[in-house]
Amino acid sequence: MSIKIHEQEGKKREKLKIAKPKAYEKVCKFEEKIKRGESITILQFQFDYRCNFVCKHCSIIHRMDRKRKELSVEDVARIANQADELGLARWVLTGGEPLVSQKLESFVKAIDPSRWYISCDTNGWFLDHGRALKLRDMGIDRVQLSIDGLEAKEHDEFRKKPGSHERCMKAVDATLDAGLDLFIQTVVTKERLHSEEFKKFLAYFSDRNIDVFTTFAKPVGAYMGNFDDMINQEDLDFFKGLQENYRVFSHLTPAFGMALGCPAVKGITTISEYGDVLGCQYTPISIGNLLEESLSDILKRGASIKWYGEYMQTCPPAMDPEYIKRTYEFKEKFPIPWNEFFKPEEFVENKELVK
Repeated sequence: MSIKIHEQEGKKREKLKIAKPKAYEKVCKFEEKIKRGESITILQFQFDYRCNFVCKHCSIIHRMDRKRKELSVEDVARIANQADELGLARWVLTGGEPLVSQKLESFVKAIDPSRWYISCDTNGWFLDHGRALKLRDMGIDRVQLSIDGLEAKEHDEFRKKPGSHERCMKAVDATLDAGLDLFIQTVVTKERLHSEEFKKFLAYFSDRNIDVFTTFAKPVGAYMGNFDDMINQEDLDFFKGLQENYRVFSHLTPAFGMALGCPAVKGITTISEYGDVLGCQYTPISIGNLLEESLSDILKRGASIKWYGEYMQTCPPAMDPEYIKRTYEFKEKFPIPWNEFFKPEEFVENKELVK
């Protein structure tokens, strides 16, 4: 990890220590947990798939199923208690678009924000000054705002929403004025990664001391079949070079002083609005359901799967075409059951779990 990132991490921890001491205490134990082989996962909660956008790259476009039982407030409170007992400290509330959902505030209350560092994803359409203050007062700590270009034309075409870029840029100021942490989420194809536009994009936000989180384009969901946009190892090495000059990171960037590689299960786990637990948010393979099993048992199962439990310095859905093509065999099914997708030889321990 670079010194710059380390210094930023130290400042963030000091802020967390003051704002949310319970979450801070848990974060301070992360290194011990990793040494014991335990997960320090973020719980990325896709709590409502409704959205006011229809983006080109949407990875959850096929996941909405109103015939299935959705998690209730009581379910979420129970899951949060289990996560707290496991020493986890972070949630990301996402969708869909969280700011169109009527569930957001009730779920934040159920989680009990005093125990967690909570981020909220948004496309920025509804994020004005009033809403930013509401999020802050609700107990949310950080906004993760999606912007896919400095120019309105590029962003609006990618997001299929005229006027969205203008609203996003105003949302940046609204978020900062409310005292919320902020980082920009942006989707990067192979072509965009090497473009001058992307360097200008990074320079603009770095100059404003705003971190940029890069999502490498993946041929899943609405973007199914776009294999030419996938990055390879050479592209990933190029991205690492950009990290030396700009405030930019990805899921593969070391965090908390630890290099976990692919963070699936170890560092980030997705929960669907139906209680499915996905080892990776981009490949809809369920490793269990929280309406049927405990979070602890599901995370243990996930850690026994090679793709999640072993150190991997790549991103399979962004860099491994064969892995993604294998998921296409189940494209009509959500979620894909873990015991149908993974082969017996892909378990690093507890192989009886495939029975």
